[in-house]
Amino acid sequence: MTTAEPTVRTATNVRTATAVRPRSRKPWTPGQIVLTLLGVAVSAVFVAPIAAALFTSLKSEAEAAEIPPHWLPKVWTAQAWKALWSTGNITNWFVNSLVVSVCVTTVVLVVSALAGYGFARTEFRGKGVLMGIVMSGLMISPAVLGVPLFTTVQQMGMVDTYWGMILPQCAPAAMVYILYKFFQGIPRELEEAAFIDGAGRWRVFFTIVVPLARPSLAAVGIFTFIASWNNFLWPYMVTNNPDLMTMPNGIATVMNSYGIQWAQLMAGGLMAGLPLIVVFVFFQRQIVAGVAHTGLAGQ
Repeated sequence: MTTAEPTVRTATNVRTATAVRPRSRKPWTPGQIVLTLLGVAVSAVFVAPIAAALFTSLKSEAEAAEIPPHWLPKVWTAQAWKALWSTGNITNWFVNSLVVSVCVTTVVLVVSALAGYGFARTEFRGKGVLMGIVMSGLMISPAVLGVPLFTTVQQMGMVDTYWGMILPQCAPAAMVYILYKFFQGIPRELEEAAFIDGAGRWRVFFTIVVPLARPSLAAVGIFTFIASWNNFLWPYMVTNNPDLMTMPNGIATVMNSYGIQWAQLMAGGLMAGLPLIVVFVFFQRQIVAGVAHTGLAGQ
């Protein structure tokens, strides 16, 4: 009994050591090395402008305007950031962008979901013609519609208002098509079973279809929010009031009598892009899942 116990302990220790022993890592294949180097190169291309903007924002205005430019500041200073907060109306710009983007995203989600489901599941006279009209919006550049949209907004008295900035951005032909193709991929048997149990069309839509479409709705919402936040042309056309400027329009006014203040411009650009980076970091799974689900369901 006394000799068996050390033997058992020794065997246990050997098994534990074997389990803890790290596995030898396989050497990288040439393909993995090439793909890694390619990924690093592509990442550097995307990160370089952000790094350049950050370093420029930490220079003085005189140093930022030097030609030829140099990457790292000779004297590190946060003067541009302080000046942007003290002289610029950046809080109002941020709030205006947030209000406009959130409202546009909400309206686009509601309109796209209802229109996409209606086209995918209901039959009515003129459906093909109406669908063609909606899809024709994919072939027309928003810049071409700028003048007629501005004329319409002006006649409705919505110049220099939130509604004037929000409503013209709520015609989402691409988003309707994305959700239309997704709804087509949902099995009709799920809805028919709910109809047999006595559920109506609206109840089926909100309790069955919408939960299944969460990934695609999340992707549509995020893409719409980013597009609305970055929209420069339309808010610039429809607003003259400095208190209603959005972030892209407000940052474009960061100038003095000597020209563009590059350090403040870069600091403002980084501040404008920060919410989008946060949105992508927290919702990148929904973006990828939404694109994947849409592709699978849309044939």
